[in-house]
Amino acid sequence: APSTEIAVSELSRASAEVSEIVFFLLGAMTIVEIVDAHQGFKLVTDNITTRKPRSLLWVVGFVTFFLSSILDNLTTTIVMVSLVRKLVPPSEYRKLLGAVVVIAANAGGVWSPIGDVTTTMLWIHGQISTLPTMKSLFIPSAVSLAVPLALLSLTSEVNRKGQESSNVLASEQMAPRGQLVSTVGTGALIFVPVFKALTGLPPYMGILLGLGVLWILTDAIHYGESERQKLKVPQALSRINMQVPLFFLGILLSVSSLEAAGLMRKIGNYLDAHIPNIDLIASAIGVVSAVIDNVPLVAATIGMYDLTSLPQDSEFWQLIAYCASTGGSMLIIGSAAGVAFMGMEKVDFFWYFRKVSGFAFAGYAAGIAAYLAVNSLHFSLRATLAQAPIQCSLN
Repeated sequence: APSTEIAVSELSRASAEVSEIVFFLLGAMTIVEIVDAHQGFKLVTDNITTRKPRSLLWVVGFVTFFLSSILDNLTTTIVMVSLVRKLVPPSEYRKLLGAVVVIAANAGGVWSPIGDVTTTMLWIHGQISTLPTMKSLFIPSAVSLAVPLALLSLTSEVNRKGQESSNVLASEQMAPRGQLVSTVGTGALIFVPVFKALTGLPPYMGILLGLGVLWILTDAIHYGESERQKLKVPQALSRINMQVPLFFLGILLSVSSLEAAGLMRKIGNYLDAHIPNIDLIASAIGVVSAVIDNVPLVAATIGMYDLTSLPQDSEFWQLIAYCASTGGSMLIIGSAAGVAFMGMEKVDFFWYFRKVSGFAFAGYAAGIAAYLAVNSLHFSLRATLAQAPIQCSLN
């Protein structure tokens, strides 16, 4: 840095931004842990009746897909991986289910403005709007999930005989007032985007508010019961996996240093100079987001292009929203969902790369093709309808 003052200023800015993510992650993980301690996920798993590996793969994938459009993809991953751990005993198959959760969470967060942090950034800055984004990106997002699911359904881990398991929750009983705690906990997670929309405050404030309400509730309903201490927030905090937020702290500060040094902007300018096609630029940014965090990439992209040259809801901005989010599924470190899954299930980078990355890339490419096809069809229909009155008048 040119001076110590500039370095301190940049470090303070980056620390504030990273702390928002870390606090959000801590709050979400604690809420999920409390719901889990009360056997709250039994309410969901009891409604998933299939235990056939292939059917369960698709059910988990699409439940995650739609849940991620309401919650953010990180919270959805924490919830669904916890659910999968209750449904399936430790195995290679369970790891694949967790990988499906990562792909589905990233895909589901694309077509909703509140589903993924990069989509939310583009939404807040005015590059995309709500309804056009949902209409244009729903089909590509669904395709980017369906293709990996179809390919994974053919693998030996999914089709292995004797894989079908019984209901592992059958012997578990819900804790006292577990249904109430589960409802409040789930409501606290769903309330976060509503809180942000109503107050304009950052999401971590909403998650901490929800955690505070849940803290008061669990202290009240378990007051004086010494054997229920494990159901309260302090004990839940001691059980969460601190490796995940600490990893975020390190990797995001590292990325912030690259951004402060101007290297992220140089990457964007290089792409702009050497790749004249905007579709290829968006696709390349998606591939890069598998290695580098998608947030600074999208922030750099917003700075590179203004709304006069590329207006709101243009093809470029919608592709950026799709590619930056789903591109992170190609490597386990490419998204917050992947990092959370890595910490919760102790999955290493190379296992994901060998078993999942190829399928995730196939879904990523298929989604881009689906978007371009749908967009091309839309413009063709609009051009045909526009010419129809002229032809009629000539006749």
